[in-house]
Amino acid sequence: MTAELVRGQNHPVSQSRVEIRVSAGTPVLALASLADEQGRFSGNGILAHPGARSLPGVESPGELADRHTFAVDLDEVAADVHRLGVLLVLPPGGPVRFGAVPASYVAVADPEGAELAGYTLTGLDAETAVVALELYRRQGAWKVRAVGQGYAEGLGALLADGGLPAPAAAELASVALGTIPRTAGADATLATMPTLVGDLRAPQTPAQAPAPTPEPPDPVPVSGHPYAGAPGPGDTPASPPTISYAHPRRRRTSTEPPEPAPRAAAPQEPGQAPRPVAGDASGWSMEERLYNQVWGMFEDLARTVAAYRSAVEFADSRMDRELDEALSDPRHRLGGSGNAARDTARARREELVAQAQAVLDRDLAQLIAESEVVEPALPAAYARWDNPVWHGHRTPEESPLALRLGDLHLPERPDLRIPMLSRLPLERGLWIDNGRTGSEAAMTMDTDRLRRAAMDMAVALAVRLLAVHPADRFSVHVIDAAGAGTASLAPLVRAGVLAGPPAAGATGVTQTLAGLTRRVDLVQMALRAGAPEDLPPDVDTADQLLIVHDFPHGFDDRAVTQLRYLADEGAAVGVHLLMVADRDEASAYGPLLDPLWRSLMRLSPVPDNHLADPWVHHAWTFEPDLPPQGSRVLDQALDRVAEARRTTRP
Repeated sequence: MTAELVRGQNHPVSQSRVEIRVSAGTPVLALASLADEQGRFSGNGILAHPGARSLPGVESPGELADRHTFAVDLDEVAADVHRLGVLLVLPPGGPVRFGAVPASYVAVADPEGAELAGYTLTGLDAETAVVALELYRRQGAWKVRAVGQGYAEGLGALLADGGLPAPAAAELASVALGTIPRTAGADATLATMPTLVGDLRAPQTPAQAPAPTPEPPDPVPVSGHPYAGAPGPGDTPASPPTISYAHPRRRRTSTEPPEPAPRAAAPQEPGQAPRPVAGDASGWSMEERLYNQVWGMFEDLARTVAAYRSAVEFADSRMDRELDEALSDPRHRLGGSGNAARDTARARREELVAQAQAVLDRDLAQLIAESEVVEPALPAAYARWDNPVWHGHRTPEESPLALRLGDLHLPERPDLRIPMLSRLPLERGLWIDNGRTGSEAAMTMDTDRLRRAAMDMAVALAVRLLAVHPADRFSVHVIDAAGAGTASLAPLVRAGVLAGPPAAGATGVTQTLAGLTRRVDLVQMALRAGAPEDLPPDVDTADQLLIVHDFPHGFDDRAVTQLRYLADEGAAVGVHLLMVADRDEASAYGPLLDPLWRSLMRLSPVPDNHLADPWVHHAWTFEPDLPPQGSRVLDQALDRVAEARRTTRP
């Protein structure tokens, strides 16, 4: 039975030898592309076209036609190739856009002819080149994804969007299109080729040449990480650490092809802002589009507030200057003219601030409307614990793109919360600061309440991580040397999702750290040897999460060294650290532990404005996302994880 896919949907490919069949409503050029894990083109041999039909694992058609067949052997695809794309390009001299011809149909079939999955390319308009579908690797297996991403500027723009420099993309597009056989029914000539590839070969006047759209660089994180370490006791205060979502480009320029949206925006009244739509951003899937949309909201709020604050600062400085001028003028010292000048200066200031406030209110209203649409549409990995998506959530088959750690907001509108999403897999460990000197809110809390809140937050993050990954993806270990976190850990222990009982005492600390350190060493050696599958049978290949509570209780010098080693080397080989600790309690180690704290992403169990955005460096208030009081959402999520593990294990 054929699986009928929609844009963004995927389906397993169970056979290594398959055929990809194209049925178009008009003669098209069918090409195959090879890309890395991020979908980027690099090096030679990335495009199979009529002049070079064969690449390792794939052979493309050789003529312009309305029906094509690709022969694919996935076992022969190079190890560094993670995506095999099927590209359709309109020929010169033919239809000028895909929207003017019947929708094309692309299918993956086994060698016997039975179709495994099919996709009809609907919703295209001005595009002249399109990525129809792609075969991609996922956790050692191949899948097919319906893409349907089109480019109005042609094949050159498609290749450039995949990472090729513009000159190289233009040259490769010209070569591919220049090798189209001149067969009957295919009126393709090189004379009209520049039209298809964006007039890249034809000389252009300044009025004809499209303005280049420079790709903005990703924000540069502090110390090469999304967050820098928080200053400790005695440290010199620094600007807040910079937040980085590793944003994969939110397109806003009119020269770029529009990204497919999940549904059309509702029409707006004349003069009104467009009504927001969930997923209205770039991306290959709804999950990625929502991720990019959250990033865009984050940037929009940062820049909107920056403009407002700058306007208020200008109004204040202008009023101060006018007041100084009024006081320095001898004529204003007599009579009431001085008071009139001061009143005029203050009135001008209030007028400027009111104008800035009106603009801010307008932009905030639009962002609030967008947030009200986006929040309910977020998948479980991005959603708050009170989102109804958790009621029907089931353990997924694939890992998510990112994980929600909490919320961010600014004082101008505290109720407008931006989800704080961290890309997965985590590139560094997390540190939940349960010390009372970390923030003003922490100083006002009772020590026991603060420590309980920090451990509850750690457990909630661990449950979220388990619930949004495949059942066998994570093994969770806990070090609770003094047993002070027993109450918070109860849901994890009751559900039986821990790799073992929480480690207590110095002996438990030593054994747990030794086992994880050994795993890091063995995986690193296997990777260096080029044989990651040749691990001892007792090594757990799942990712490992280590929750450390009440550090440094129960740690000797060797254990501290091992913990630092896990923090530095573990994330790269799937060992992730989640610490709940008070830096002051480890002050006896002095500067020895400074690299540890700096290597971790500091979070707070109470509101704390210790994070900054990468554009204008506002100080954002972070608040953890915790389940509502009395809710059983954590228990329900853990029950589903436990059930999924029971059904997947032999």
